[in-house]
Parts: sequence; C-alpha cells; structure tokens
Amino acid sequence: MRPAASVDSARSWGVVAAAFAGMFASFGIAYSFGAFLEPMAEEFGAGRGATSAFFALTSLTYFGLGALSGVAVDRYGPRRVLLVGAVALGAGLAATSQAGELWIGLVTYGLGVGIGVACAYVPMVAVVGGWFERRRTLAIGVAVTGIGLGTLIVAPLAAALIEEFGWRDTHLLLGAAGAAVLGVCALVVRSPPVRPGPAALTLGEAVRNRDYRRLYLASGLLSVALFVPFVHLPGFAEEAGADRVAAAALVGVIGAASTAGRLVLGVVAARTGALRAFRWCFLTMGASFALWALDGGYGVLVVFAVVLGIGYGGFVALGPAVVAERFGTTRLGGLLGLLYTSAGIGSAVGAPLAGAAVDATGSYVPAIAGCLVLGLAGYLTVLTVGRR
Repeated sequence: MRPAASVDSARSWGVVAAAFAGMFASFGIAYSFGAFLEPMAEEFGAGRGATSAFFALTSLTYFGLGALSGVAVDRYGPRRVLLVGAVALGAGLAATSQAGELWIGLVTYGLGVGIGVACAYVPMVAVVGGWFERRRTLAIGVAVTGIGLGTLIVAPLAAALIEEFGWRDTHLLLGAAGAAVLGVCALVVRSPPVRPGPAALTLGEAVRNRDYRRLYLASGLLSVALFVPFVHLPGFAEEAGADRVAAAALVGVIGAASTAGRLVLGVVAARTGALRAFRWCFLTMGASFALWALDGGYGVLVVFAVVLGIGYGGFVALGPAVVAERFGTTRLGGLLGLLYTSAGIGSAVGAPLAGAAVDATGSYVPAIAGCLVLGLAGYLTVLTVGRR
C-alpha cells in the first residue's frame, strides 16, 4: 500500500494545479459576460438592467451555493463536487445557446454557470487550504490566480468568438470547453490528509460572532460595487469610442492585474499580517472608482481596471487566510461558503441596479458614484474587525 501523501508535498501542488485550472475555466466563462451583454440585449430587445440579471443570478447562485458546496466537499470529496460542476456548466450553456426567450436564458445560464463556479471555487479553496500548513497563503494565492488569468484570456476571446460565430454558438463552445476542463480536474484533485487542526467556529457560532458579522457586512457592501465593472465597463468603453474587443479586454485587464495582486499581496501579508493587507485591498478597490468617474478616455479606464484588479486579487487571495487565522481551519469550507453569500447578495444587487440607473438616466455617473460610496463604506466597515 502506498503511504498517504503529506501536506506541503508534491501532491499538494498537484491539487493547486487542478484548482487553478478549474477556477481559470469557470470564472473565465462567468466574467466574460460583459462581452455578451450588448448582443443579447439587442436580440431579446431588453435594456441593460434586464440583461444584467443574467450575471446577477449567476453570481448569486455561485456565491450562495458556496455554503453548500463547501460542506459537500468535506462530506463527499472534491471529485464528485467537480463532476457535478462540469455537468451543470456544460448543460447550462448548451441550453442557453438554444434559448428563445430572455427568461429561459436567464434560468439556464444563471443555474448552469452558477453551479459550475460554486463547485470549482469555495470547495477547491478549502481543499488547497487543507493540503498546506507552512505555505497555505502562497498556495491559495497561486490557485486563485486562475480566476485572474481566466478573466484575462476568456473575456476578449469570447468577444472575438461572438463577432465570428455569434453569441449562441460562443456559449456552446465555452460550455463544452469548460465542462471538459472541470472533468479533467476531477481526475487529479484529492481530498486533503486528515489531521488535527485548531478549533473552528460552527456556522451557528459564526453568525453570533461580532467580527464575523462585520466581515460579512464589509464584503457585502464592497461586492455591490465590485462586480458592476465586470458587466458594465465594456458598454461604457464602447460608448466612449472603443471597439467591442478592446472594450471587452478591459475585463481582461482587471483579471491580469488581479493575478499580480494575488501574488504580490500574499507576500506583503506575510510581513504585515493578513488582516492589515486585507484592509488595504478594500481601500484600493473602493477608491479606484474615482478613476472611472474621471471619464478620461480609454487610457484612464485601463488604469482604473489595473487598480481595481490589484485590490480585487488581494481580496480573493487573502480572504481565506483571514478567516482561517481568526476563526479556525477545521471547518474552513463552510465558513468561507457562508461568508461568500454576502458577495452573492452584493453582486446580485449591484449589476442590475447599475444597469437600471443607466437606462433611467442615460448616464453612467449615478452608478459610478454609488460604487465609490459603497466601496469606501466597505473599507470603513472592515476597519472595525478586530485583531486576533
């Protein structure tokens, strides 16, 4: 019988690679929706607010189901969870490609992509955290760079495919590719070794914990603003004169910058502490919306995307480390899943509300101003989370 693999081993990094690939495919597809917004709105005769509901339902599904998928991976193992995500992602996008009405596409896209991401994100972050002790922050940071690189590559790729084949066939292609990647990842990933760890809060205790509640509120406030650019920044850029591929590439810039943010801020956190670096991420993201408000042309939008992406990358990479340090590791999947429901609620509210504001006023100014205020409110809230 082969000896069980240990933490911080070569097999541990194989799990990181599988998690990276799963997040690359699932989030790359989810965050490419900005490229689909205009052509789908045109075909269905809907405004930005109604079409943005696709992204809202998707984000609500994958963040909301994170609480369940995090528990499921502890009970059933990551392989089964990833296979469920692969089937959901492929079937959901295939069905969306055939939708004849907006509400049908809303349901198939939201549930298919939402379940796919839910099965590839919180469970895999928790599994990677279980495979490491000394290098946990680095390992999680490397794994979640898949989100940034997926956004960088898939968003402009989707825009180019839409121009060549149309949005329906592009959904079909992305669904097949995403399902294949998650299926391969399921063959590679393994449950972490069972070992004792520090006591962790139960979900009931977390709800009653002051710092956990404040962390939940801060993440929710920030998330209302954070996901608005993923949906509406390409449309804003097109109205400002950018072509469709260049406009969609701004979402890719956010992804590329987030990759750097995940790696660099992981190193910073090792020196300053995870919570202090985490707070800096909130400030960076909240203040970045002032750059979008300048309306200074495509170059300023690129700078905005870079600054937002750096803060966003650190936010994603450091969140699990903050939760593990303050609330324990033995129930990390459930604790992260519950916390990420705040992001699901925020993202479900932000993008449609911003779209409705643009449709009603004919201007992006109210939506951008609201993002700035909410982002800074999230920063002020996270400052109240005490140190361990």
